[in-house]
Amino acid sequence: MKTDELKTFFSGRPTAEITKAILGKRLSYQSPQGLLSGIIVEAEAYLGQEDSTAHAFNGRRTPANEALYGEPGTIYIYTLRGQYMFDVAVQEKDNPQGILVRGLEPVDGVTLMAENRHGKTGSDISNGPGKLMQALGIQSKALNLTMVNAGPLSIDLDHGRQPKEIITSARVGVSKRGDWTEAPYRFYVAGNPYVSGMRKRDMDLDSMVG
Repeated sequence: MKTDELKTFFSGRPTAEITKAILGKRLSYQSPQGLLSGIIVEAEAYLGQEDSTAHAFNGRRTPANEALYGEPGTIYIYTLRGQYMFDVAVQEKDNPQGILVRGLEPVDGVTLMAENRHGKTGSDISNGPGKLMQALGIQSKALNLTMVNAGPLSIDLDHGRQPKEIITSARVGVSKRGDWTEAPYRFYVAGNPYVSGMRKRDMDLDSMVG
């Protein structure tokens, strides 16, 4: 995908719409051990300076969150409770909004993902933002401030699977401050086992088409 097409996908419409549009797309990482990939099934939108739960709330800008202020499609990797998280900056440069990828249904390199997760199997491999980064073997900030699709970490925005239903809810584990705490900016594929916290009785193994 050309740079202009990448920027077009990640800007020019509300961040919530971009977040829903990324569901069903394949996230790939060309690791030193081989290709690892999965379908994005859960993501959260963060709306920048006005969003009291966001890292850029009130215009906060530090070396740690500088990636959020980058061009749309800039990779923002940060740590939370000792775990690495994968975020993509959206909207035009210096408008620090982003999307946190929270759940991944494995496609390529499942055995290696399980090894990276120290033997975890099934949905526990990548049903959470820290888990999916561990499954991919990304345990550093080396790719922070680089662009999606310009290196080993890419998202196929031209193809994907279509969720049968997308559910909207409050985000998970956000800062308990302001009116944004319960804002409905978490989006996930209904019933997909790789959505964080998905109960077995609610799982649908045929949650997507294509």
